[in-house]
Amino acid sequence: MDIEIVHRPSYSLAIAKLTPNERIRAEAGAMVSMSGDVQIETKAEGGFLKSLGRAVLGGESFFQNFFVASAVGGEVTLAPELPGDIAVIEMSGEKLMIQAGSYMASESSVELTAKVSVKAFMSAEGISMLEASGTGTLLVSSYGAIFEKTLGAGEKYIVDTSHLVAFDGTMAVQPKTVGGMKSTLFSGEGLVVELTGPGKIYIQTRSPQALINWIIPQIPRPPTTNNR
Repeated sequence: MDIEIVHRPSYSLAIAKLTPNERIRAEAGAMVSMSGDVQIETKAEGGFLKSLGRAVLGGESFFQNFFVASAVGGEVTLAPELPGDIAVIEMSGEKLMIQAGSYMASESSVELTAKVSVKAFMSAEGISMLEASGTGTLLVSSYGAIFEKTLGAGEKYIVDTSHLVAFDGTMAVQPKTVGGMKSTLFSGEGLVVELTGPGKIYIQTRSPQALINWIIPQIPRPPTTNNR
């Protein structure tokens, strides 16, 4: 499988070139276009309970699409829901923790399991995760560009949970609040996590929650009427 990312970082599109009979698994709604002889299989990967866990805890679709190339190969193009970037990660037996909603596609040899990585508190954002493991190509997406930060052994780094895309599964992670109680309630900042290296963190430069918070006040409200 050969993956090319074009139009990055704002409107990234993944072009997956499949070898004969090769397959790629993608989140529902991620497909933009494909070769005419590529077949689509839709199923609850791993059974009902595993699919339910990914949907409830991991923020992903209950059903996933598998795109299968013909005997001559094929092409599938994929894009995330929000304007942003796509990171191509080659898995080789390690584990990667992925923020809910950031998983986009992978080879079928990459295993996905829903996890609650750290307990969310005092935050509506939540930090349920998917654990990716195994070998193969994995695609994660972001809102905005992806900033990669590599930490050395024992090095600590703090990330707002709404900007977190993924991080190496071997990293220690600890939820924290920004400052004290007053800062958390009135600063506009939410829950953050402190990650300890060694390992790599994938961070998105924009926050989906901030977008929602901006849109809601712009929605016109129906006029109120006085009922007598």
